[in-house]
Amino acid sequence: MNLRIPFLKKPPLVSVVRLHGAIGMAGRRSLNDHALAPILEKAFRRGKPDMVALEINSPGGSPVQSSLIGARIRRLSEETKVPVVAFVEDVAASGGYWLAAAADEIWADESSVVGSIGVISAGFGAQVFLARQGIERRVYTAGKSKSMLDPFRPENEEDVARLRVILGDIHDNFIAHIKARRGQKLDTTKDLFTGEIWLARRATDLGLIDGIGHLKPKMKARFGDKVKFRRHEMRRPFLSRFGAQIMDDAVAGIEERAAFARFGL
Repeated sequence: MNLRIPFLKKPPLVSVVRLHGAIGMAGRRSLNDHALAPILEKAFRRGKPDMVALEINSPGGSPVQSSLIGARIRRLSEETKVPVVAFVEDVAASGGYWLAAAADEIWADESSVVGSIGVISAGFGAQVFLARQGIERRVYTAGKSKSMLDPFRPENEEDVARLRVILGDIHDNFIAHIKARRGQKLDTTKDLFTGEIWLARRATDLGLIDGIGHLKPKMKARFGDKVKFRRHEMRRPFLSRFGAQIMDDAVAGIEERAAFARFGL
């Protein structure tokens, strides 16, 4: 039986949500809006927290999933009147930085990697290999752009031009999000949107983050030593280890490892 003593003030509560991994890639281990929705709901609403803290360690991934997750964080923060603070671990780059920028404040370790405000599309061309093997590729479409960027055909300049327009539009969306969230904190004398990355101290000088700091010391400094932490994070279902899910998770692991490797991690 829980007895409540009238007028006894509860200690401050910080909900902690861990956002680790690539965003929106294959497999259940990736960060995506569908999987995070119930976790974020609980973090903002359960126990009436004083703040939600995001532990971010992500090299990025899908721009759409990054936008959906970021928008959900902002929506819940505004609905519940609960502020959000992000703490960067190894990296918050590209989509990972998009998530960090959804917070009201961003703090990082001295060696954290931050930035990569850009958009990338990578693929391969295998038409020479097919020709050497004597394999003829046959593709039939209705609509001249339906087979755009087919990796088994020679690169088409018109296809590349169309792709660059799409990438440019996504980049513009990314830039608008960062400007809207970081506002006057940003160093307007520098071009921060080239896809470059920085360590935390330089990122602080540029206004991309608010400073050097770790989760527990920062929260105790703000709320006192009696502050309580409640963790909310994605859990991998036990049965996902078996069957076809093994292959999906293996592919996702390779993709995620490659994404982190771009930042020397």
